[in-house]
Amino acid sequence: MTTRVQQSLPAQARAADARRAWLAHPLLRPIGALCVLLVLDAFLVPGFFRLEIKDGHLYGSLVDILNRAAPLMLAALGMTLVIATRGIDISVGAVVALSGTVAALLAKDSMAPALLAGFGVALLCGLWNGVLVAGIRLQPIVATLILMVAGRGLAQLLTDGQIVTVYHEPFFFLGSGYLFGLPFSLFVVAAVFLATLLLVKKTALGLFIQAVGINPVAARLAGLRTATLIVFVYVFCSACAGLAGMLVTSNIKSADANNAGLALELDAILAVTLGGTLLSGGRFSLVGSMIGALIIQTLTYTIYSLGVPPEVNMVVKSIVVFVVCISQSSELRKLVFRRPA
Repeated sequence: MTTRVQQSLPAQARAADARRAWLAHPLLRPIGALCVLLVLDAFLVPGFFRLEIKDGHLYGSLVDILNRAAPLMLAALGMTLVIATRGIDISVGAVVALSGTVAALLAKDSMAPALLAGFGVALLCGLWNGVLVAGIRLQPIVATLILMVAGRGLAQLLTDGQIVTVYHEPFFFLGSGYLFGLPFSLFVVAAVFLATLLLVKKTALGLFIQAVGINPVAARLAGLRTATLIVFVYVFCSACAGLAGMLVTSNIKSADANNAGLALELDAILAVTLGGTLLSGGRFSLVGSMIGALIIQTLTYTIYSLGVPPEVNMVVKSIVVFVVCISQSSELRKLVFRRPA
């Protein structure tokens, strides 16, 4: 009898450890939050899960949420790598406006020059941020604040503060076209996500980013080119923002330098933190950032569908930011999850 009890104890301990590991999984909380929102929408929004096909295209609330979340998911992908290196990029919204404006101004007779120019401007913006942070050693929030103000101002100068309408039909397919019945923007997001995931999982880039985020000094002493890596993540972040800007411009068939990408950087930061990426750097999750973006867009859709004033959305987001920041406090976790002696 005693032997059986002794044999069952290790099995129980392994089961308890597996249960604790499952409960501590970084994706558990964002997936749970998204599921709660979807369940609430099922009861509060009539026909929320209903899908229908019209003219070979799939329509429904879920498809609409995914389509509208595409620019935010792209911005969150780039922001994830920046935050993982202990950085921050608050110029994302300005890059969206600037790249979308440049693409709209050139999208008259040919689509290729517009896309190349919009993407090239985004790369230059990222290079500017990276050089300021890694080369001149400015604080990331200060370095990107410069472009946050100057980028949107430059976009407004290019358009004289007016909304530029695009009439080139092929350009509309990027943000409002359909492929295999689904919005084409979802395929764009999927391609960027898969490429980024392969880059950080199948190469040493992910490990290098984590090393820089955990301890940049030790990473540099270990032989990593931390400055080059930091420049890369800022260029990548701006590239994702530039692509998001062209999606937005293509979707609304115009460039609005005053409002395009406004406060998108805040939503991107919130999506990244909701997904489990630490603001202190090191640990990051691309899948979590995608889920975080879907949480934000689902929350926005729910508020608008219920007829709640849009201002409430900002209040709810501020509460979510507060809860996320508190939950990432190491002192709070020690206080709440302390084990008895």
